[in-house]
Amino acid sequence: MAKGYKAMVDEAMAMIVTLTPQQAAEKLGDPDVVFVDIRDPRELEREGTIPKSLHATRGMLEFWIDPESPYHRKVFGEDREFIFFCAGGLRSALATRTALEMGLRRAAHIEGGFGEWKKLGLPVADWAAKVPGERK
Repeated sequence: MAKGYKAMVDEAMAMIVTLTPQQAAEKLGDPDVVFVDIRDPRELEREGTIPKSLHATRGMLEFWIDPESPYHRKVFGEDREFIFFCAGGLRSALATRTALEMGLRRAAHIEGGFGEWKKLGLPVADWAAKVPGERK
């Protein structure tokens, strides 16, 4: 294998902003900040999510960010700060790098992901699947 996931995550981590869960929690409720949960729906159903976060699965992220995509989500065209998170911080590091490379100006991810967030007793909300397009 030319490059494994560890090398890819290390490269991403060298170029992105990483927030501690506490730093991210300080931004909860800020209308200029969007928390983006990139985990699979089964993970959200089982564990919950950060309150008022946007769910954008990792597999659809590039399509939702790109304004030329038929799947584009308007929120990604707004001048806001996007804080990505996954279960442990690896997928979100890659997602944050991708978001920056695609033109989002302000993007970061949460160190340790939702697992660390939850371990620290930070706010958690139940997640209920919505009809596609409802969370635009």
